[in-house]
Amino acid sequence: MSQEKLIENMVREVLKSMSQAPQTTLPPSKGTLQGLNPDHDYPLAAKRPELLKTPTGKKLSDITLENVLNGKVTPKDVSIAPETLRMQADIADGVGRTQLANNLRRAAELTAIPDNRILEMYNALRPYRSTKAELILIAEEMETKYKATISAAFVREAAGVYERRNRLRAE
Repeated sequence: MSQEKLIENMVREVLKSMSQAPQTTLPPSKGTLQGLNPDHDYPLAAKRPELLKTPTGKKLSDITLENVLNGKVTPKDVSIAPETLRMQADIADGVGRTQLANNLRRAAELTAIPDNRILEMYNALRPYRSTKAELILIAEEMETKYKATISAAFVREAAGVYERRNRLRAE
């Protein structure tokens, strides 16, 4: 076999294994697609707006300039709802975009955490800012207080990686 053919076969095998690589996050939830069909229902805002609600329960059609100007729409009304992110994750799963789906599920979890706490957690996750124990406490808080189990697992993983790479704050 020629050198070029050998390299070509190796590249094919690597690409094939990359497309079949196992995910390190939770598998997609079963049966949550809510009857959504990626071919017919995406994008949700254009094709299934009746499914979308704000975190305060307003319909997408309620978000108008008139309602903003007269105070009927607040900043909380234009935040994305965790249910919307989960529906988008289901659509992404439906077209084989597993990594995007997992990111959307993590985002859905994080909507439960107040913005100021998210920023504190973000700063704590920067290299040399926290001890391993502090990161584990953040993970426990995410899991118990906010039910953000996928994100908590990532923080625990980060604590281990920081420990191996010597990126933790000295105690």
